[in-house]
Amino acid sequence: MRLINLNVVFVSLLVLIEVVSVCNGRVLSPAFYRKSCPQIGRIVRSITWNKVAANPTLAAKLLRLHYHDCFVRGCDASILIDSTSGNTAEKDAIPNRSIGGYDVIDEIKTKLEEECPDIVSCADIVALAARDAVSYQFGRPMWQVLTGRKDGRVSLATEASRDLPSGNANFTTLQQQFAGLGLNIIDLVALSGAHTIGVAHCAVFQRRLNATGKGDADPSLDPEYAQFLRTQCTTPPNPAVAVALDANSSVSFDSHYFVGLRHNKGLLGSDAALLTDPRSARVVKSFQGFHVFMANFGLSMKKMGAIGVKKGARDDGEIRKNCRVVNAAN
Repeated sequence: MRLINLNVVFVSLLVLIEVVSVCNGRVLSPAFYRKSCPQIGRIVRSITWNKVAANPTLAAKLLRLHYHDCFVRGCDASILIDSTSGNTAEKDAIPNRSIGGYDVIDEIKTKLEEECPDIVSCADIVALAARDAVSYQFGRPMWQVLTGRKDGRVSLATEASRDLPSGNANFTTLQQQFAGLGLNIIDLVALSGAHTIGVAHCAVFQRRLNATGKGDADPSLDPEYAQFLRTQCTTPPNPAVAVALDANSSVSFDSHYFVGLRHNKGLLGSDAALLTDPRSARVVKSFQGFHVFMANFGLSMKKMGAIGVKKGARDDGEIRKNCRVVNAAN
C-alpha cells in the first residue's frame, strides 16, 4: 500500500509520474500540449473558475463528471456523448442522471477549437476542468493533471449502470471494483473524500433510514444524524430532495468528510463501509488531517485519470470536434 506520511509525498509524486505517464502504450504528460496548444491551461482555468465563482456547486459536479467518466470504459469522455434514437448513452443511465457540468465542458471545447482546432481531447478537458473546479477555492492547482488522452467512440448506459460503484456498496464490493481498475485501498478512501463537496438525493440513501423495513435506521448511523436525515427526506416524503454529502461543509473542499465519517455521519452506505475494514479505517483516521488527505487525493486522482486511456484509431480513440457527438466516419 502507498505510504501516506507527508515525509514521502514529494518522492511519491515523482515516482507516480513515472508510473502513470505511460498507460496502455499511450504517453500521458503534463506538457502534452506545450507546443500544439500552449494556451490550454489558461483557457480551461479561466472558464472553469468563472463558472465556479458564479455557482460553487459546479465544483462537485465537474469532479463527479470526471469520476463517472473514468469508471466506465476509462477516461475517454464517453459520458459526454448524447443518446441517439438507436442508443442510450452513459449520461442517461440512472446513476448519471444527476450529473451536471456538461455546458461548462462545451464552452471550454468551443473556445479551444477556436484557438487549437482538432488538437485537444474532450477527455483531457474533463480531467483539467475537474482539477480546476476544486482548485478555485485555493487559487492554485491542487494536483498535476497529465494529458494526452483520446476520446472514445462508444457510450452505453448499460455499462454505466453495471460499472459505477453504488452508494449502497459494502467494503468488499468497493475494494473489488477499485482493484479491477488498478486502484488500492488508499485510493478508495482518498477518492471517496470527494464526498466532502456535493449532495446526494434522498432516494440514494433512503434505505439507511429504514434498515429492516420497520422504520429503524442503519445502526452505523449516528442517531441524531439519522433523525436529521429523516426530517429532510420524509417531511414531507420526497426522494428528490438533496442533502449535503458532508454535513459540515458541502461546498468547501476539506477533510471534514473524514471527521464526520468517524462520528458515524457518513451519508451513504458506501461511506460507512470504509469503517468496516481495519485497513481503510486507519486511512480514514489519517485523512482527518487536510494536508495528508490532499496530498494523497492528488496522487489518487492522477492514477484514476490514467484508467483505460485510448491510444488512437486502433482502439476507437479520436479527438472529437463536438464533445457530445462522435466524429463522422471517414
